[in-house]
Amino acid sequence: MFGQTASDSTHEALFTIENTQFKSAGITLAGAIFKPRHPNAAVVIVHGSGQERKMAEVASLLAKKGIAVLTYDKRGVGESGGVYAGPEVGTNNIDSANLNLLASDASAAANKLSSSLKQKHVPLGLLGFSQAGWIIPMAAEKNSLINFIVIFSGPVVTSQEQLRFQFYTSGKSNFWDTHTEVEVREHIKNDPDRYQFSGSDPRHALTVLKIPGLWIYGGKDIQAPVGLSIERLDIFKAEGKPYDYQLFPSLGHNTASSKTVNPMNIAIEWIKHIKKSMKSK
Repeated sequence: MFGQTASDSTHEALFTIENTQFKSAGITLAGAIFKPRHPNAAVVIVHGSGQERKMAEVASLLAKKGIAVLTYDKRGVGESGGVYAGPEVGTNNIDSANLNLLASDASAAANKLSSSLKQKHVPLGLLGFSQAGWIIPMAAEKNSLINFIVIFSGPVVTSQEQLRFQFYTSGKSNFWDTHTEVEVREHIKNDPDRYQFSGSDPRHALTVLKIPGLWIYGGKDIQAPVGLSIERLDIFKAEGKPYDYQLFPSLGHNTASSKTVNPMNIAIEWIKHIKKSMKSK
C-alpha cells in the first residue's frame, strides 16, 4: 500500500501514501506520510515501548479524518537505522539518554512532515502512546514547530515511579479489584527502586511548554499510574496550562483501540478544535 493512493467506495482519493526518509542524530529513519488532499491538521505518531514499526492502521484512520500523518519505524527496527534499546536486548529503554534520543527522532519527524505540507497554517502535533508520555513533551520542548500534543495512556510520573507501579501490579488484569488508589500511592512513594539509572520526569518539559495537550486514560490501567498522573495534570491546569484529559473508567492501558468506546474519535475532535482556535487568533 505504501507509495499508493487510498480510496473509498466511490474511488475518490482520500489520501496518498508516500515512503520517506529523514535524518536524526546521525542515522536515517524510514517512514511513510499519509496525506489527505486538504489536511486540517498534521501529526507525527510517536511509539510506545517495544520494537515498533510504522503504524499504518492508525495513520489511515487519522488520514481519513483529514489529518496528515508521518509514521516511522523506530530506530533500530524495520528499515530504520540506529540501535534499538529495550529489555528484549538487555538494555534500559527508559533511561533518560534513550528517551532524549527518541525525542530527537520525533522532533526530526515533525520537521520532515512540516516540510512536506504545501498548505500553510496547518497545526502540527505529536500523537503517541504509553512511553510516548515521556518522549512527546521532550520533543515538543525541542521543536517550536509543534503546536499541540496528544498522549494515550502516557504517565505524568518519573520513570522510577512508573517502574514501582508496574512491579506492584505485576501485570495482573484484576489488580484494581483487590487494591485501592491509597495503597498504590503509598507503594509508589515508598517502594525501593530495583534499578539505579538516570530517570526522566515529563513535568520538566510540561512546565515549560505553552501548547495545548490532551491525555487519554483508562481507569483500569495496570501499566501507568493514572490517578497520580491526573492529579499532576490538575495541578498544571490550575496553574493555567492548556492541558486537558479524558478518563474512561472501564478501559485499561490500551485506550487507543477499544471496542466498546472510541477514544481516538475524542482525540480527533479535540485536534479539530485546535485548528478552529488557531484560526480565531
